[in-house]
Amino acid sequence: MSLQVTVFGLGEAGSLIAADLAAAGVSVSGYDPAKVKTPAGVKRFKNPVDAVSKAEVIIGLTAQADSEQAIRQALDAINPSALYADFSTSSAGVKRQLAEIAASRKLAFVDIALMTIVPGYGLKTPALASGPGAERFVSLFSPLGMPAEAISAIPGDAATRKLLRSVMMKGLASLVVEAMQAGHAAGCADWLWKNMAEQLTVANEKMLSRLITGTGVHALRRLHEMEASMALLEELGVDPIMTRSTVRSHEMVLEKGVPEIPE
Repeated sequence: MSLQVTVFGLGEAGSLIAADLAAAGVSVSGYDPAKVKTPAGVKRFKNPVDAVSKAEVIIGLTAQADSEQAIRQALDAINPSALYADFSTSSAGVKRQLAEIAASRKLAFVDIALMTIVPGYGLKTPALASGPGAERFVSLFSPLGMPAEAISAIPGDAATRKLLRSVMMKGLASLVVEAMQAGHAAGCADWLWKNMAEQLTVANEKMLSRLITGTGVHALRRLHEMEASMALLEELGVDPIMTRSTVRSHEMVLEKGVPEIPE
């Protein structure tokens, strides 16, 4: 008998993972109140209660704002032996709240953090799992082709790691966007793009270490440099959102120092 999985949320990510599960031989039910296309191989229901009637695993793949509604919408109809896997990109605090809701129904809960974009990967999207149901989730989904790693039994640990990485990755993206806006305004976007590409191409752990240690040693000089950078962007008509934050960050380094680097 195949695994019975219900997917709450059939948007871009949910539809891709649901379709891949079905293609892997899993019996997949789905529910989404939005007018989105039903993925191939998925039996879609008009209400969430019917969708979970036979589910062994329920996947909540929604936005953070909808994650609590997703778990509550058919809570009393879910078999207590089922596993509830929340895939939403939510804070650790929200994940802990969801785990408490699941525990009220004696459901095993797992916090799933997808570690890259789902398009292009689908079920093969690398994931971290934490919470009481983490090991069980990995045992069920690894054979289906999902590279999931159980990191702890504490809900929110997976979300914490994903969001900490996002501070750097999404922050870097915002910095590049702001720099290129200013580059275009200054008429040297081609030069700036090439220079940034060269800097990032040679990036390694040694360079990452220098970013922290160098900031600690040269914080005052770099603060003055970034104040000048902020003034330049303002002269160019670019709102220096990220640069202004960098100025404040250097002020804080002067007050508190830099964090310790792991061995």
